[in-house]
Amino acid sequence: MKIKKILVANRGEIACRVFKTAKEMGIATVAVYSDADKDALHVSMADEAVYIGPPPASESYLLIDKIVQACKDTGADAVHPGYGFLSERAEFCQALAKAGITFIGPGVKAIEAMGDKITSKKIAADAGVSTVPGHMGLIDDAEHAVKIASEIGYPVMIKASAGGGGKGMRIAWNDAEAREGFDRSKSEAASSFGDDRIFIEKFVEEPRHIEIQVLADAHGNVIYLNERECSIQRRNQKVIEEAPSPFLDAKTRKKMGEQSCALAKAVDYQSAGTVEFIVDKDRNFYFLEMNTRLQVEHPVTELITGVDLVEQMITIAAGEKLNLKQKDIGIHGWAMESRVYAEDPYRNFLPSIGRLTRYRPPAEHSKKKSVIRNDTGVYEGGEISMYYDPMIAKLCSWGKTRDDAIAVMEDALDQFELEGIGHNIPFCSAVLAHPRFRSGKITTGFIAEEYPDGFQGVTATGALLDQFIACALMLDRMKFDRIAKRDNQFPIQMAETMTRVVRIGRDEYSAEVTTKDDHNFKIKRGKKSEECQIDYAPHEGLARIKCDKASLNVKVDRVGGHFRLRARGVDVVAMVLSERVAELAALMPEKLPPDLSKFLLCPMPGLVVKLMVAEGDEVQEGQSLAIVEAMKMENVLKAEKAAKVVSIKAAEGESLAVDDVIMEFE
Repeated sequence: MKIKKILVANRGEIACRVFKTAKEMGIATVAVYSDADKDALHVSMADEAVYIGPPPASESYLLIDKIVQACKDTGADAVHPGYGFLSERAEFCQALAKAGITFIGPGVKAIEAMGDKITSKKIAADAGVSTVPGHMGLIDDAEHAVKIASEIGYPVMIKASAGGGGKGMRIAWNDAEAREGFDRSKSEAASSFGDDRIFIEKFVEEPRHIEIQVLADAHGNVIYLNERECSIQRRNQKVIEEAPSPFLDAKTRKKMGEQSCALAKAVDYQSAGTVEFIVDKDRNFYFLEMNTRLQVEHPVTELITGVDLVEQMITIAAGEKLNLKQKDIGIHGWAMESRVYAEDPYRNFLPSIGRLTRYRPPAEHSKKKSVIRNDTGVYEGGEISMYYDPMIAKLCSWGKTRDDAIAVMEDALDQFELEGIGHNIPFCSAVLAHPRFRSGKITTGFIAEEYPDGFQGVTATGALLDQFIACALMLDRMKFDRIAKRDNQFPIQMAETMTRVVRIGRDEYSAEVTTKDDHNFKIKRGKKSEECQIDYAPHEGLARIKCDKASLNVKVDRVGGHFRLRARGVDVVAMVLSERVAELAALMPEKLPPDLSKFLLCPMPGLVVKLMVAEGDEVQEGQSLAIVEAMKMENVLKAEKAAKVVSIKAAEGESLAVDDVIMEFE
């Protein structure tokens, strides 16, 4: 059977990713889109596009009948579901089969068996796969959840049976958290998946999240393509992934791979799939779930194996035999993936929506020693919608070693120009530079443990601070040199060497700057003298600097005549002053922010799902006040201190912007 036209029942970067391979295979493509996506990149990338409804996914991307009809209208003979949405819905697979349309994914049996986390654990155990202790039956209510959690022993993981992507998932350390976790998981599960069934299992402490990629065809051939380390997570949502894992040895890798293949065979699996495991500090591993679809982080596997997983899915769906054997799968170098999200790390990672006023990702390349790959579904001038997942791009790097891959990624993140919304690029840079991450001694608790009070940015020290100072000095000197050359009629004579003071926060650094030519300078601080170069033009947003042998890409903005500089998670405003102005600036009083402690402000654009208090109520510290939903996640807002509610300014069902007042306290 030959597939001639593929409709991708998805949006954003994954739709673009599938289209790319389909086009390389000479297969025609069809996109579907909602009102919110009429100008989206995936729509323009496809050969044809079909409108399917309003922005909410429940009224467009999740409507099986509309997807099937779009196939009939365009003559698409196959559907790739991407991930999320309908990708793991057995009824979707059945509807396509009834219409004579090929589903590029596993069969109904595998989707049903692995889509239910309770059933999947039973099948896994029967297939000889290690499983986590837990309660595999359904949970009746919050009190039943507390009883079961107590029997298993805290901490426990409360999870949606039909869940995925971190939705409908909570960790509980006591009875109170079990009650609230059950309620929130049940609500999120109903909202995200239309299925509110919940189960509970033991939470493995000091765990690593490691998954095995498998490929299986309709002829009984099953192979595994090594592992991915996905332990860097926040609220169960992966942030940085890598392949291979810095923790596994060859023996454990083989054992996990063989068990994954055994599970795939047990459910007659046919396509690309991922078996997820929790691995403890002694390399004991336990089955979590099997994702019967392409994973978000699949590029890192492709980069170390050279296998195009989307191409394999298409050929398997067409009935072809796997053209790979287990002995063909090696590990070549190391790959990293940073998930670039529309969320503000400085505001507890709250979702951010709006227009991308600047979107300049690093240039993709594939060289002998390094690779940069950017899977994306957005463009400069496009909008990030409140209706869908906050992912902007998946930035991937490859190097010969883990250190090489990290270095390539750090440089790529520094080059990534993204403005108009909050984003997590500074946080990704901070994680990559963290000594614990560098050591490879990571767990799923890394972010919670290393950033318990949230992310406050990175403080530049040592050589990195020297680079920021040098960058500010060169930008300042370039400004004066341009002024001197601008007016030919009344030229300004500039001293070859200038003494300047760089002020970052309350700290000052004095230096002598000597111009050698437009882009080369000599910088002397105390007894240390450096030859520095800068590649920058005023209309650009990125400065490429080099001092001696150390180079750095720095994002540059002008703020009130000063320079905002960003790189490696550092975000500072550098004031470059004369010595006299620096003396006076030190005497200026510091402006304090306004007191907003009497207000509960909406921390993100979102929908007020529930108000949990009324006017006149006395609330205690930590008490839940309201639930705001944004980008498919429910966020519980709690009281920071004991207070009395004077007035409530928002209503349930109301959409709010960032910093809109929800309620006022006495």
